[in-house]
This record gives sequence, C-alpha cells and structure tokens, in this order.
Amino acid sequence: MLTLFKAIFRWSFRLLLLALVALLAIQLWFAAHIAYWVKFNPSSTAFMRARLEILRENDANAKLRYQWTPYQRISPHLKRALIVAEDAKFLEHRGFDWEGIRLAWERNRREGGIVAGGSTISQQLAKNLFFSGRRTWWRKGQEAVVTIMLEAMMPKQRILEIYLNVIEWGDGVFGAEAAARYHYGTTAAGLSAQQAARLAAMIPSPRRYGPASNTAYLRKRTAIIYARAYGVQTPQ
Repeated sequence: MLTLFKAIFRWSFRLLLLALVALLAIQLWFAAHIAYWVKFNPSSTAFMRARLEILRENDANAKLRYQWTPYQRISPHLKRALIVAEDAKFLEHRGFDWEGIRLAWERNRREGGIVAGGSTISQQLAKNLFFSGRRTWWRKGQEAVVTIMLEAMMPKQRILEIYLNVIEWGDGVFGAEAAARYHYGTTAAGLSAQQAARLAAMIPSPRRYGPASNTAYLRKRTAIIYARAYGVQTPQ
C-alpha cells in the first residue's frame, strides 16, 4: 500500500510540474507577442480574424476594412473622445479601474443583468488582440494577466495607438482610418471633434450603426462625450 501511495504521489507531482511548465510556456507566448508589438504593428487580431471568418460564411471573398495609421496621424479629438467614452482614468491606472469595476458590478446587480462594464482600454485591447468566442473564467483570468503584461511592457501611448487601430467600428470595419473613411469619407487625421465623439459613442455596439445612423441614444451619447472631451489629456 505504501508503494502505491508513493507511485501516486510521484505521478501527481510530475503532472503538476508538467502543468506548471505548460502554463509558463503559454505566458511566455503571450509575452513574446506583446514584446514584438512594442515596436512592430500587429497585422490583425484574434477578434478581427473571428469576424472575417463569420463574414466569409456568407461571402467567401469578404475582406475587412482596415488600414494601420500611426498615432501622430490620428485626430487628437478621437483620442480624447475615446478616453472619455471608454476609460476616463486611462493615464492614471495600471490596467484596471477598480472603482469603475465596482460601480459596474453594483449597477449590473441592480438591473439584474449585464448592462455596464468596467473594462479599461488596456483590458479591451488584451481581449481584442488574443481572444474571441465564448467567455469563460479561465479566459477572464488570462485577459487579466495579458493586461498586466501590456501595462508593464508598453507605454500608454503605444497601448492607445494599437487600440485605435484595431477596435471595431462597423461590420468588418476596424481601426480609426477605416472608420473615418467608412462613416465620414475623411481620414483619421481629419476627424472633427463632433465626428470623433460620434465614433466613440458607437463603440459598445459598433455593428449597429452605419454611416447614416442617427438614433436618439447615439445623439445623446455623442453630445455627452463631445462636452466632456475638451481638456482631456492624452498620452504624448
């Protein structure tokens, strides 16, 4: 019996060691990608690839609208509007806005469902870069680890630059340049304060709005973002 217990212990220890090595290898894989993206631009994201796959179910030749634009060539109005709309404490936190998370949790509890989120720009970028599909507890945990990596390895300006270039702004429309051309027929650099506020207002449900959309919610949300955007600091 003692010999059996020793054998079980030995195999359990080996399995645990293998699991830890595998977990470390996965984290190194994430870290290596982030380290590469500090200097080099991602050509696509997990979320972009997932959307393209869905689009090609109906059209085998479907393509995404996407064009990388450097940070300096994106309207400062859009940078300010996104910080107002998505992450007011972006320059202050290290990846997580704990007060925002608490307020979102309390609101969701009152409403009896998920009506508000507390995700920061860094958390949203982590999700878009690496993850798509069904949300699970392990994926939320991995998103948090990736968020910490992003904040540790990238300056705020780089995080915001990549975010501006990969988030969705319409069905198959990704990034500030494609969004500006699709919704307004202009460039990311040429966006006005009003246009930038409207684009920021679309982010929670980007596929709901086309160039001609003008819902009451969109008008109200745009007005709020527009009013708050002036004076907001952006990463330099």
